[in-house]
Amino acid sequence: MTQVPNIRLNNGTEIPQFGFGVFQIPPAETAGAVREAFAAGYRHIDTAQMYGNEEGVGEAIRDSDLSRDEVFVTTKLNNDAHGYNSAIAALDESLKKLRLDYVDLYLIHWPLPHLDRYVETWKGFEKLLADGRARSIGVSNFQPAHLDRLAKETDTVPAVNQIELHPLLTQTELRKYHAEHGIATEAWSPIAQGEVLGEQTITSLADKYGKSPAQVVLRWHLQVGNIVFPKSVNPDRMRENINVFDFELADDDVDAIEAMDAGHRTGPDPDTFGA
Repeated sequence: MTQVPNIRLNNGTEIPQFGFGVFQIPPAETAGAVREAFAAGYRHIDTAQMYGNEEGVGEAIRDSDLSRDEVFVTTKLNNDAHGYNSAIAALDESLKKLRLDYVDLYLIHWPLPHLDRYVETWKGFEKLLADGRARSIGVSNFQPAHLDRLAKETDTVPAVNQIELHPLLTQTELRKYHAEHGIATEAWSPIAQGEVLGEQTITSLADKYGKSPAQVVLRWHLQVGNIVFPKSVNPDRMRENINVFDFELADDDVDAIEAMDAGHRTGPDPDTFGA
């Protein structure tokens, strides 16, 4: 079975660098998909309240022969639950759906700056961390200005920031900010919803290394230090995606992928989303 490396977060918790995302997997199909992911070697599952499939994740964990400490579970706060008390209540509801005593990582899904409640929300997250209902806390889609406010007005540096990140949106400056502040970078939409797979740079490297275009992109993520969790409901694709630990991209090939950056988003702009 593939040995996925761990990354040590700023609070000492270790997170598998390669995981399985369940975004857009229908609730009725989630338990089966996560079971297949476990069989393929995944031990890090990334869900969210917004996805509506936390119950399926919990079912797959219960049905597995894995102990709780063998599985790293992330969920994310729904956008309608910003606020100190709401954020706490929302995680309690997630824990009921997952049928778990704690999650390994709880994220603010979007900053929603127009609401101006993410600092208050983060203080609720700090309470959940102190209580042990979340082993680590972090954010998603936060920009440097949002992170700066948390640093000034609260006591806890986010363990991670999960952001859209792929060869067409390499987020170099935000990754640099993370590195300077001890925040791990997680990449969502790691292959730009498939948009990068036909790019000549990627296809040429796939030919060079005898790997699929997706494997080349996922390998790039790992080598630049990102935590990544591609999504697929196809068992063969799940196995292919995680089979990226038997080769290494040369430094100039990593640089070539980095040079593909075009500032292209497949998802919303965090500064305006929800306004």
